[in-house]
Amino acid sequence: MKNFCTKIAVFITVASIVTSCSGYSKLLKGNDYDLKYTKAFEYYNLKKYDKALQLFEQILPVYKGMDKGEKVLYYYTMTNYLLKDYYVAGYYFRKFVQTYPHSLYAEQSMYLGAYCYYLDSPKPSLDQESTNMAINEFELFLAKYPNTPKKDTCNALLDELRLKLQTKSFNNAHLYYQLGYYKAGVIAQKNSLKAYPDTPFREDLLYYTAKSAYIYADRSIDEKKYERFLNAKSEIADYLKAYPSGRYVKDVNKMQNNTQENLTLYQ
Repeated sequence: MKNFCTKIAVFITVASIVTSCSGYSKLLKGNDYDLKYTKAFEYYNLKKYDKALQLFEQILPVYKGMDKGEKVLYYYTMTNYLLKDYYVAGYYFRKFVQTYPHSLYAEQSMYLGAYCYYLDSPKPSLDQESTNMAINEFELFLAKYPNTPKKDTCNALLDELRLKLQTKSFNNAHLYYQLGYYKAGVIAQKNSLKAYPDTPFREDLLYYTAKSAYIYADRSIDEKKYERFLNAKSEIADYLKAYPSGRYVKDVNKMQNNTQENLTLYQ
């Protein structure tokens, strides 16, 4: 009797699932958009976001320009966000703000649009398109809503995003030094400093610029040594001026002494 009851329960459950799936499939294929509208929000409220998304996608063009269009676009975007499709959600949050700038959802949408790009931002070694988008969107959000309660959060996220760009810039520049391309290393490291003058890697960049210039001069043919040691002397001076008691000062002082000796030798 117990086994029989268990089988009946399983059968009812399976039948219910099959019926539900069949009903949902019929709903998707049908043309009753008012019913799709109602069911889309029902699925959303039940946290069945996959089903809600398909319905929102179908009714989005139907209600565009109508009173219900604002709500449909917002919840369609939120559904993508809750499904963690941050790139798509970020795009539609921006579109929502552009389409409905005075909406009650506008401020939240503008923030979440920026936050989506933040969540989509990859590690520093990868392409930083989403990082740059996030920075741009957060800055626009703070400009439009300067008194937002999310101000401190936005500034903290901006610091994190900018650090990621600074890290990528430093790593790319430092790679030339690691590979032994010292002339290119000088240029890349100086460009990184120019792009990010407040970078936390400032001391490292100044040191490796001086080091690259010194090694490049030291390994040059005799005819080029004087000119290149003059350049190394300038880079060494820049480091010592900025960090007279820096982490690399012992090595830099050694380079400075050797540079002066070579300038005397090859003048």
